[in-house]
Formats: sequence, C-alpha cells, structure tokens
Amino acid sequence: MGEKVKYLDMLLSDKKTFFKFMRIKYPLFYNSNIFLRDVQYAIRSYFEKKDIELKYPEAEKLAFEFTAALETEKELINLGNNAWKINFSIDEKTIVKEEIQAV
Repeated sequence: MGEKVKYLDMLLSDKKTFFKFMRIKYPLFYNSNIFLRDVQYAIRSYFEKKDIELKYPEAEKLAFEFTAALETEKELINLGNNAWKINFSIDEKTIVKEEIQAV
C-alpha cells in the first residue's frame, strides 16, 4: 500500500509536469473536458517513462484517487460519468524529456 500512496503523492506534487506530459497526446487546456480513461492511460505512460510499471487496476485506482484529489482542490469540476472540466491553465510549452524522468 505504501507504494501506491507514494505514486499518488508523486502525481499530486508534480501535477504541472504530469499535465504537460499528458498534453503531448491529449488536447488539454483551460475548460476542456478530461476523462477518467485518458487520465488512467496517461498515468501508466507517465510512470513507464520513470521505469515504473503499473498494472491496469493500479493505474485505474490511481486515476480515481488523483481526479478526486483535484476535484477537492477545485482544479477539476465533475461533469458526471467519469468526466471533468479542467479549471486551471496548462503551460503551453512542450515538456522536456528529462523533466518526466526525474524522480
């Protein structure tokens, strides 16, 4: 269980880098919609870049916990059916590969 908490803490402490990473594949911007499965797959890819392999159920649980935390912080607005509206600005610059791999 400690590892899973650590992974959630990693995501929460580095949200900006995670969302910049996610923007490479998904069109994210202020007020855009975001979906649980997109977050889940982005989490798996994000941790793969850090040489951490997450299984499908682990990534799904992390996605639920991560989006719940962001919803509590009012950074995501729940639209229902595992969909949210982004309530913050995402930096327009492309992320540097080294930034993702840093632990």
